[in-house]
Amino acid sequence: MGLHIAGPSATELIVEGALALRLEATIDEITSTIHAHPTIGEALHEAAHEVHKQAIHMPK
Repeated sequence: MGLHIAGPSATELIVEGALALRLEATIDEITSTIHAHPTIGEALHEAAHEVHKQAIHMPK
């Protein structure tokens, strides 16, 4: 598994992704972890929710 991130805030996002990979975190572990709002890192939290079609900030 890997992680690809590009864009102006990529350095802020890659840290959370790298930590999740290092800890072998599951989708359920990521979604049950509290993420501050509003933050850039919250985007990965929302992406994890979208795996189960539970994201609330994604266009339908």
